[in-house]
Amino acid sequence: MWTLGLLFLSAFGAATLLPLQSEAVLLGLLAEGSHSVVVLIAVASLGNILGSCVNWYLGFKIEHYKHKKWFPVSEQKMLQAQGIYQKYGFWSLLLSWVPLIGDPITLIAGLLKENFIRFLLMVILAKTGRYVVLYFIFIGWF
Repeated sequence: MWTLGLLFLSAFGAATLLPLQSEAVLLGLLAEGSHSVVVLIAVASLGNILGSCVNWYLGFKIEHYKHKKWFPVSEQKMLQAQGIYQKYGFWSLLLSWVPLIGDPITLIAGLLKENFIRFLLMVILAKTGRYVVLYFIFIGWF
């Protein structure tokens, strides 16, 4: 059971602005074969989605802190993510799974006051879709 907790925490942390990755944990548990694939993908997705919700909330609430030195996203990454978000709108949330730009995009969605329900639906699609694709790549290798 602790392995599912580890998967959840790694997926949650990976979706926040922390430099973590959850794919290796998921692949390791898939290779171990002691848990249902559906359960593993659901736990990883839930953790990752909730981590993105934290980013949205932070963006929604702390916009006035973005110029502080301790702010966790550089001005360059913020501008890059904001440019993507302004160009493609909420559709850019489909890139929320992409390393380096995905987490700032979810923060920018909060900064730009994206509707939370629409945000959540797009992030659910992107985050769960990424783990499903990762699973199918994994079974193709083994």
